[in-house]
Amino acid sequence: MAIIINGKELAKKIRLYLKSEVDKLKNNGINPKLAVIMVGDDKASKVYVKNKSRACEEIGIEYEEFLMEENTSMDQLLNLIENLNNRKDIHGILLQSPVPEHLDINQAFKKIDYRKDVDGFNPINVGKLSIGEDCFISCTPFGVVKMLEEYNIEVQGKNVVIIGRSNIVGKPLIQCMLKKNGTVTVCHSKTKDIKEITSKADILIAALGKAKFVTQDMVKDGAVIIDVGINRNEEGKLVGDVDFENVEKKASYITPVPGGVGPMTIAMLMTNVVKAAKNMNIRK
Repeated sequence: MAIIINGKELAKKIRLYLKSEVDKLKNNGINPKLAVIMVGDDKASKVYVKNKSRACEEIGIEYEEFLMEENTSMDQLLNLIENLNNRKDIHGILLQSPVPEHLDINQAFKKIDYRKDVDGFNPINVGKLSIGEDCFISCTPFGVVKMLEEYNIEVQGKNVVIIGRSNIVGKPLIQCMLKKNGTVTVCHSKTKDIKEITSKADILIAALGKAKFVTQDMVKDGAVIIDVGINRNEEGKLVGDVDFENVEKKASYITPVPGGVGPMTIAMLMTNVVKAAKNMNIRK
């Protein structure tokens, strides 16, 4: 039976550490602050934004929310970002996705000052990650890295298979795993015979957004399974991209859904905000 990688507990530990770091910053006259922009009325986004504000409150990070109408123009969004870039009291800026279809989210990410880009989506941070420079790493891949480190799971020399190639998770994960000297293979919707590839993985990371896609016969005995997926089944219950009950029998380590990667994503966002506040203080 696999060891469960408890993201909830690890996230709690990280938040406690961050609280003490924020207290130190406040003693030095620095009040870390996150600005969150949300365009439109997406229900899931509302939940995520609420969770982020709650985490900020718990750690002592100041928080300001900018709710924009569904029909917001690109110019209005870029002007708001420009204002937040120029505000000295704001250390981190996050644009909640998805945004309405008429808006170009990549253009908005480019506009966010890379030094305040706590989500790690500005092309400068993406580029820095790919050449191994210090940068803000996208929060979910960053959380995956922290989980592997916490459980002393060695990546060097291992076959790491990532299912999914999104800009948010799959692509940054490639760079994170290469940095740790893993041998990385990426599978996606056009990959032929995925099972042939996944069954050779020492570490298998599922990030494709399909409920219970990874089945027991796709997994090697003793593999480490990281499930990034968050899906709802017919009963409305949260499930991952991995068939947890059956895959758990073969794996050495596995993350649950919920309580695995999810809480870590918010913990790493908070980590990035604190880092941004420290960086801004150094630049003064």
